This record gives sequence, C-alpha cells and structure tokens, in this order.
Amino acid sequence: MADIPTGTYAAALRRNEQIEQQLEKDPSVFRMLTGDRPTGALHIGHYFGTLRNRVRLQNAGVESWILVADLQVITDRDLVGDIRGSVTQLLTDYLAAGIDPEKSTIFAHSAIPELNQLVLPFLALVTQPELERNPTVKSELAAAGKSHMGGLLLTYPVHQAADILFCHGNLVPVGKDQLPHIEQTRVIARRFNERFAGGEKFFTEPDALLSKAPIILGLDGDKMSKSRGNTVMLSMTAKETEKQIKRAKTDSDRTITYDPDARPEVANLLTITSECTGRSPQEIADEIGDKGAGTLKVMCAEALNEHLAPLRARRAELERSPDYLLEVLRAGNEKAREQAVRTLDRVRDFMGMAY
Repeated sequence: MADIPTGTYAAALRRNEQIEQQLEKDPSVFRMLTGDRPTGALHIGHYFGTLRNRVRLQNAGVESWILVADLQVITDRDLVGDIRGSVTQLLTDYLAAGIDPEKSTIFAHSAIPELNQLVLPFLALVTQPELERNPTVKSELAAAGKSHMGGLLLTYPVHQAADILFCHGNLVPVGKDQLPHIEQTRVIARRFNERFAGGEKFFTEPDALLSKAPIILGLDGDKMSKSRGNTVMLSMTAKETEKQIKRAKTDSDRTITYDPDARPEVANLLTITSECTGRSPQEIADEIGDKGAGTLKVMCAEALNEHLAPLRARRAELERSPDYLLEVLRAGNEKAREQAVRTLDRVRDFMGMAY
C-alpha cells in the first residue's frame, strides 16, 4: 500500500480505503489489536459499534488479539469494583457475539508483565507536552469528572502503544476520537526504530481502521451509558428489551422520518432497526409513515430481539460454564505472554540490556 500519512481524519479515511481493499485481497497481512476495559457486561452500542466488526475481521482471516484491559480500569476512576466479575461478563459477551478463541487470542492486561515493561522505554520516547495535549486524554479526564490529571491517565497513550506494539499489531479498529492515540503509537514506533534499533523497522507503525458503524445513542438521546440506565444490555431478556425500547425518548411528530440532525431520537431507533434487519432507515421510516412512534418502538424491539436471540442463547450457555471462560483467558494469556517475552527480549537487545 502507498504510504499515506494518518495525522488527519481525511488522511485516515483515504488510508482506510486502501486497507479495506487489502483486506479483500489478503487479510493475512494484518494483525489486529483491539479490546475493552472490563467495567461490566456490554450493550448494543458496543455490539453494533465494535463487536460485529471484530467478528467480521476475525472470520475474514485477520490475526486477532483482543485485550481485556483490566489494569486500565484504574486509569480514571477511584473505585474499580468487582474486576474479576466484570472480566467474566466481558468474556461472556465476547464469545456470545462470535469471538472465537480458536481464531482470536483473548488475554488480560495484568497477566502480561512483559507487555507492561515496555512502557518505561516508550516513556523515554515522548515529551510531557505531547502527552498533555492529547485530545483523547483530555476528553477522558472530562468524562471522569476530575479536575486534576493523574499520572496513569497522562501516560495512557503510552500504555496503549505498548498494548499494540508488543504483539506487532498493525491494524487497530477505532472511532474518530481515538486517532490521536494511534498517531502517538506510530510516533513511538518510529522513534524506537530510529533511536534504539539503528533504523531497523522492528516495530511497525500501525494503521487505524475507522469504524463504519453508526453511533448508537442511548434511549434518552444522550450517549449510551450503563450509569445513565439508557442502554439495552446484551444480557437482557426479550421482555426487558421491549420495556427499555418502549420508554425510549422520541418526539411529538406522528409521522416517522429519518432525520438524524432534527430528530436524533427517532433516527436512533430507525438506525437500530436498520442494523438488525439490513434495511435502510429511510425505507423503514417510509413503511411506518404516520403510524407513530409506538409502531416504530414495537418494530425496533421485535427486530432487536430477533437479531440478538442466537447471541443470547449462546450467552446463557456460557454463563453456565464459568470454568470454560477462565480456561479461554488463561490460554490466551499464555500465548500473549510468550509473544511479549519475545518482543521484550529483542527490545533489551536493541537497548544493550541483555545480560
């Protein structure tokens, strides 16, 4: 692929066109690193926004590494809660959604000390101003409702760089807001190669794969968040889903139209229905016409329940097999640690620290 810079959103979009073309030709050239902080079970925003795409890439033949970022739970919060329980819930949702441990390596951050040892040499490659002006870090600070930035949050981009580079990941699915993190990782990889590896391209500068999935709003029209109670969790029953959709915010206009700017709440329900059925939001809106929001909510709930039924059935099976979930994680941890040891050994060689 031609070398297109990724420092701007427009450049990232152009790069993505090339990546998608390469994925069709030979997905084996990519190694994907992605993951989540384990803060509990996942909701449909996670599913439509990221999980389905991970499954797509995994099944297309992309080597997939999926991080359970348990250490990152303490990045911007004082109370971490039941991390072990949250990890189990996250694993349950991963596997129920189609992540296959035979095709993807699922591992926990805290179980790979060699990965985290990369953070120190990587910190030597960045400056304080670079870290302080990272817009994603600033938004994380604002979202946490804190006025002072802790050291772990400040160095969050460096930790993410270690996550990506330890396994030589070259493809990272992200949203637009995460592009600064990927650019920082590219800078760290480049500087390590220049400063310590004598110009050898030991670390590959990874590409961001921007999500094509639409943003799923919360049922109140705000950002979907478990703390706001505006979600449809993957773990919900069909009846619970119907109840949640029924209370979703809409507006007073009885005629249903797809207008994300003027009618975001109505557009959100149409988008969810579209994602479940494969029909366009406009087509669904035209079918409902002047039958009102009540009809839209019924259609949305039915489509969502039908779409998620296989996932929920698989989820119920997995909940009865907690030992299996931990076996999957331990196997992934073993593979990830072997990779991390190899990478760290080479880093020590480059830095003259192999004794």
